[in-house]
Amino acid sequence: MMEHPIHACVFDAYGTLFDTQSAVYRHQSRLGERTGGIAAVWRQKQLEYTWLRSLMGTYVDFEHLVADALQYAFDKYELNDPTLHADILADFQALDCFPEVPAVLQQIKAQGIGVAILSNGTRAMIESCIRHAGLESLIDAVLSVDSVGIYKPSPRAYELAIDHYGPPVPGIAFQSANAWDIAGAAHFGFSSIWINRRQEPAEILPGKATCMLHDLKGLPDLITEPGN
Repeated sequence: MMEHPIHACVFDAYGTLFDTQSAVYRHQSRLGERTGGIAAVWRQKQLEYTWLRSLMGTYVDFEHLVADALQYAFDKYELNDPTLHADILADFQALDCFPEVPAVLQQIKAQGIGVAILSNGTRAMIESCIRHAGLESLIDAVLSVDSVGIYKPSPRAYELAIDHYGPPVPGIAFQSANAWDIAGAAHFGFSSIWINRRQEPAEILPGKATCMLHDLKGLPDLITEPGN
């Protein structure tokens, strides 16, 4: 149950609203048995590079980082195909959204609650995915860590939502499918709802999810329960 009235819902993009694997699986006929492995390694390296570059103080935008991570995955699987590399990167700009996303965002908007994306992706990358998914009318704002030059879970990244919507901090519900992102957002003070799509255990970190769902379908009812 939510402990505070919610005035805004802020969503992580990759893995929460948009299926990151869709960019790879569109090319399954070209990748063959390497498809699943490349998808997994690519995503893991995307995350690792955000954390490592933040710690090293060597920020590059997410578009650059995603390309580096894909090259690592290609190298690991001894794949040398610049055209395929370019095609997969292009499709990362047009990811499929999860099936329930449009209806859920529409319900939240109808309740008068703000809807935004807070992402490691650049604004251009996220807006491209929004257009591909036809979500333009359902997203009020795109907040990118590119404006502060450090990746989540830095508090400076989460502050972007407060800059946009204002306090109180717990009045912002933050949704992510990434357990580490939920830990960071909860530690920052958001009401944090973990969309645990893969049924994973919680991270052993400061900051615990307020609630957990297996997809976004239950979110509209959750954030408007009596007393909220």
